Amino acid sequence: MDDQNKNLILACVLSFVVIIVWAVFFPPPEQPVPSETDQTVEQGVQTPVAEAPTGADQPASVGDQATAAASDANIERIEIDTPELSGSISLLGGRIDQLALKGYRETIDPDSDIVRLLSPVNSNDPYYALYGWAPLSGVEPDAVPGPNTVWTQVSDNPLTISTPVVLQWDNGQGLTFQRQISIDDKFMFSIDQSVTNTSDSAVSLAPYGIIARHGEPDTIGFFILHEGVVRMTDGTFDRIKYNDMPDIEFNARERAQADVAQVEENGWIAFTGKNWMTAMIPPQGDRFKSVAKYDPVREIYQLETVLPSQTIEAGAQTTVTTRLFAGAKEWEAIRSYQNDGGIPSFIDSIDWGWFFFLTKPIFWMLHELNLLIGNMGWAIIGLTLIIKALLFPLAYRSYVSMAKMKELQPEMEKLKESAGEDRQKLQKGMIELYKTHNVNPAAGCLPILLQIPIFFSLYKVIFVTIELRHAPWFGWIRDLSAPDPSSILNLFGLFPWDTPDPTSIFFIFSLGILPIILGVSMWLQQKLNPAPTDATQAMIFAWMPWVFMFMLGTFASGLIIYWIANNLITFIQQYLIMRSQGVKPDIFGNIKSSFKKRPKPDAK
Repeated sequence: MDDQNKNLILACVLSFVVIIVWAVFFPPPEQPVPSETDQTVEQGVQTPVAEAPTGADQPASVGDQATAAASDANIERIEIDTPELSGSISLLGGRIDQLALKGYRETIDPDSDIVRLLSPVNSNDPYYALYGWAPLSGVEPDAVPGPNTVWTQVSDNPLTISTPVVLQWDNGQGLTFQRQISIDDKFMFSIDQSVTNTSDSAVSLAPYGIIARHGEPDTIGFFILHEGVVRMTDGTFDRIKYNDMPDIEFNARERAQADVAQVEENGWIAFTGKNWMTAMIPPQGDRFKSVAKYDPVREIYQLETVLPSQTIEAGAQTTVTTRLFAGAKEWEAIRSYQNDGGIPSFIDSIDWGWFFFLTKPIFWMLHELNLLIGNMGWAIIGLTLIIKALLFPLAYRSYVSMAKMKELQPEMEKLKESAGEDRQKLQKGMIELYKTHNVNPAAGCLPILLQIPIFFSLYKVIFVTIELRHAPWFGWIRDLSAPDPSSILNLFGLFPWDTPDPTSIFFIFSLGILPIILGVSMWLQQKLNPAPTDATQAMIFAWMPWVFMFMLGTFASGLIIYWIANNLITFIQQYLIMRSQGVKPDIFGNIKSSFKKRPKPDAK
């Protein structure tokens, strides 16, 4: 077995093993099915039992405000209507608890429901944001607005990008609370909370924000994807998965299972999934407390931000402004909030993974190409051309080395005959031969090995970025983030029967058109070289394209498009470089010989 074939088999087997491990441990995710039950989840919200930031003039703790939330079935609502969002705000607690994303649907069917992000407490899966004031001194707990306070709308208008809404509540004891909610043209709310003190004594209050989810959230449960809490604390990034929150240690000062972080200057905290996120962003530059909390009794997942206490003197007023992001994790929008809105590291709410140094530039290039071309499928092919161009110097040296190896084949055969069974003599002779002709037998492995992290990085980009979700290419490929929907089992739609469900193990046999083209492209690339004379090598090479075809058949269409384009470009590059080195690949002869009967691997 010559070293050239050894190296090529080693690289292919390594790639194959990685693909198998990936497929076993990272199977295609099951698509979540929206619940259709009418079960009402227990109402209520865990309000903060929070510690105020430590300070000379600040108390150590804020009192308990836990109360039973009333049903908001008969409470008035304020409509939310923007280019991106629709929903409403309940006057019960001033909760932002109905929100849907106009630009996104549950499936590629244009008549399917738009994506629902937030839901009220009387729905199947309550998920909402609310704000309030925790009493510190000079005021009783029932004299501040909480989760069950019924607010009054000051102006009778919906919430739009040009018309904020103003809520008001008077405690009848000299304190008037007002909340102005505004929104931009994307997904960012601004909440201005103010208190006017007309009493004859000072009061101290701590403003807080809450995002609460009742019941265990629906998750994809994919190993490479983070779903749960993501938090930035003074430059430190922290993640807690939903299924890890019940294991948070009991915090005696919080009187709950709580993970507490004191933010000194900059930070934010969010619930995040694959495509959607809700995040609280307190004023940057100020201290606040960031809490991820789990209530095992009511099974409530909760985030809290508690700002420093505010002392409002008699006859004075104070206002605190915070922000709430609730929407799609669009790269451009999130980057704008980070760069122009002053939210540090907000772009990292997108799960770029371990290969972030590759996934970030790969996505940036895809995004720019998509803006230029107007189609993500062609952008992927354009990205492939750019990657191949960047790797061309290395590929050139590799293919030149492989061509020289071909030229040395007769001399290597003579060397094998003269060495006989003396393996040491054969190895020494081959090393001298390589050195004399300046050939590196390992050069053929490098381009293949470099493709592995690029392949995984592109897989990550296609999976986690919302820009690839439901992105069409042409014809039957209407979602580049999903597998090829065509199937050889029904002859690509000519027969009326259904194909196996993507979650079924039999789905691997439901090959689409793209995976078949992938297998053919790999097979064609092999035919640049004659089949190995060794029967074992020949068998491995013969099966390799078709095994890869089945293994990659369930991957996202965008990834298959990349691999096909990569194979075709590699074929052209290798063919031209081999011709430039005086080696004329007999492609048709190699194809013809591949159909001849071969001896079994164990034949003598």
